[in-house]
Amino acid sequence: MKLQCVVVALCLGASVMAGKYSREVNEQMPTDSDGKTVEFRIAKLNQVWEKAKRMQLSPVRQAELHSDLKIQEKDELQWKKLKVEGLDESGEKEAQLRRNFNVILAKYGMDGKRDTRPLESNQLKDHDAKEGDTFDDPRLDKLWNKAESSGKFSSEELLSLKREFQHHKDKIHEYNILMDTVNRVEEVHKNVISPLEGDVKEHVLHQRHTDLKQKMRDLNQGFERLRKLSHEGFTEDSEFQEPRVIELWESAKRANLSEDELDSLKELRHFETKVEKHSHYKEQLELSHQKLRHVESLGDKEHIKRNQEKYNALAEKTREMGYKMKKHMQDLSNKISRDGLQHNEL
Repeated sequence: MKLQCVVVALCLGASVMAGKYSREVNEQMPTDSDGKTVEFRIAKLNQVWEKAKRMQLSPVRQAELHSDLKIQEKDELQWKKLKVEGLDESGEKEAQLRRNFNVILAKYGMDGKRDTRPLESNQLKDHDAKEGDTFDDPRLDKLWNKAESSGKFSSEELLSLKREFQHHKDKIHEYNILMDTVNRVEEVHKNVISPLEGDVKEHVLHQRHTDLKQKMRDLNQGFERLRKLSHEGFTEDSEFQEPRVIELWESAKRANLSEDELDSLKELRHFETKVEKHSHYKEQLELSHQKLRHVESLGDKEHIKRNQEKYNALAEKTREMGYKMKKHMQDLSNKISRDGLQHNEL
């Protein structure tokens, strides 16, 4: 009975999440102490957003940052409720939120450090990248060059494969940012732990390192998938094409779910459509930005105004879709982890 409920849960969850996301996105905008409308309910997130606008990040990067900050805001507001109810006594959730926030700052170059960190780890890279390498990682570049010259892939398949390689490169970068953030936080707290806090801090540090080890396992498994794809090509029964959806599907298969549970997760196809739609909007946003810059150079104020309005509307839609997509992915990841754990405990 439990296994049959997974399909229903996913379908109901999708409709509930759609309504929930719409409510969250369409809520009245918050205001600051002066009554001015602001983007976020948490002051530090507004400061980050304003700084990002001053930095003139690309429209797509701004949209991605906005989605990350929205999710951070939601998680922090939920944590505040937990804290009031006394449900985070160990401080583990608070530490996780602080770490996530630091990762966001580093990811978008707002942590005060020049991003000169190589995309590497001691398990993934054993020599320096050469100028002109596609993915800044010798193992990825070697694999990609072999695949590209193998003749096994059509133009469309090469584009799909390149998306997976790029996604893996991004995951390596995120891992390195997280590892660097954890190391810095540990260094700060290393000499200020009181005897009473020792056991709690030890537990939190252990959890951080467990998370890092899991991410490293995921990276190694992801690389193995790329290696297999590069040598064997895509098969006709490939379940998905979008890298983030493939990652969820591979996680589900590794979670020792039953055949019925795995079959129910083919609902991921609907999520894949959502991800592809968001990617399309990001492309359109970039094109709209280029057109706006061109129109501004011509100096026709009326023309500029019309294009600015179109660009603003598209930017807002892209941010909204990005938040929905990332939150949906977060929920699916949690569900797969939770169901996998329950299944293993039976």
